[in-house]
Amino acid sequence: MPELKARVAALDPVWQRICEEARQVVIDEPLLGGVMHNNLLHHPSMERALSFRFALKLSSAEISAQILREIAEEAYAEAAWLGESARADLVAVHDRDPACHRFLQPLMYFKGYQAIQAYRVGHWLWRKGRRDMALFVQMRISEMFGVDIHPAARIGKGIMIDHAHSIVIGETAVVGDNVSMLHSVTLGGTGKEDGDRHPKIGDGVLIGAGAKVLGNIHVGANSRIAAGSVVLADVPCCKTVAGVPARIVGEAGCAQPSLSMDHRLKE
Repeated sequence: MPELKARVAALDPVWQRICEEARQVVIDEPLLGGVMHNNLLHHPSMERALSFRFALKLSSAEISAQILREIAEEAYAEAAWLGESARADLVAVHDRDPACHRFLQPLMYFKGYQAIQAYRVGHWLWRKGRRDMALFVQMRISEMFGVDIHPAARIGKGIMIDHAHSIVIGETAVVGDNVSMLHSVTLGGTGKEDGDRHPKIGDGVLIGAGAKVLGNIHVGANSRIAAGSVVLADVPCCKTVAGVPARIVGEAGCAQPSLSMDHRLKE
């Protein structure tokens, strides 16, 4: 088993770095040695560690950790995109969040990252037609992390959700690649209408804290939504919108706002 773990780590630099950081935690903080071994060092791959964390966090008196772990391990074994997205999301958090200094931090401590990985397993269940189990996972994510993402929503990779308090993403929402959003963001509907009723967020968009994007509208790639804004109409690519209701107040200010994380409005 040690030889297998070494071979897997050598082929996966993200997982190798996480394990190296975990071993350093054991040295620096011996009281967390058991935590690091149970959650990270005991597992041969990042996918197995993510499955363990999924089960550990979402299990309850209603459903056991064993059942949830089996579901997650099946998902990661069948769908390579789950592991690819998990790595892209982790790198995104490390690159964009100045409070993140090590790769293991999102996986172990950041509820935004953990919630989005759990959502991805729920989305896999939804796509497999296991709708009730997917909705159960959604409920547990909401209860555990305070993040409510419908399992039918489609979310790209390279996603960073900072702090993640009170995130709401509706059933027909679509979020592109390399999107960053802060706490209390809502991608919601505008009433009781059925069908396609939630926003479509382009690649590279930055959504500020407390912003509400409502209805079946499109936010163009590489745009910025200022904190506290209420967006009710389409946003062109590469623009900054702000206000209630939001209006265009300028250009985005850079090629990909979600990477720069600059929320300031330019004069």
